[in-house]
Amino acid sequence: MRVFNKRAKFDYELLEKVEAGIELQGSEAKAIRLGRVNISQAFAKIIGNQVWLVNAHIPIEGKKEYNPTRSRKLLLHRDQIRTIEAKMKARRLTLVPVSLYTKRSLRPNGRKSRLYKLELALAKAKRKFEKKADIKAHDIERNTLRELRGYKDK
Repeated sequence: MRVFNKRAKFDYELLEKVEAGIELQGSEAKAIRLGRVNISQAFAKIIGNQVWLVNAHIPIEGKKEYNPTRSRKLLLHRDQIRTIEAKMKARRLTLVPVSLYTKRSLRPNGRKSRLYKLELALAKAKRKFEKKADIKAHDIERNTLRELRGYKDK
């Protein structure tokens, strides 16, 4: 199961990617497995020496007093957090979630376990004219491919 943040590539210029674990409750893991996740409005924030995923929407069934957009702790090594923080401050970058997926691994007893990973990217926000240029380039490419397809049929 893999959930993508489609807005990330449009709104940001993705520079460097990092894989992080995510701390979840049991019912949240089931919701991710079923694909009921929205990370398009989410972002990651470094608070103290920890990285937190803010505003990711993971709805669950059954619990009435549950906040689906609560902050969730991301699991990274200390040295990774330090390097990410240094790059963010030096180059004025943002930490954006790109995708959320499951990864299977073997436990020491030989049984399979499901790990939930979040792919983060250090990103620089695009300005409005850059977004328009991307849309224009995409439209031109699509039209040329459409025309080429039309010539093959004749």
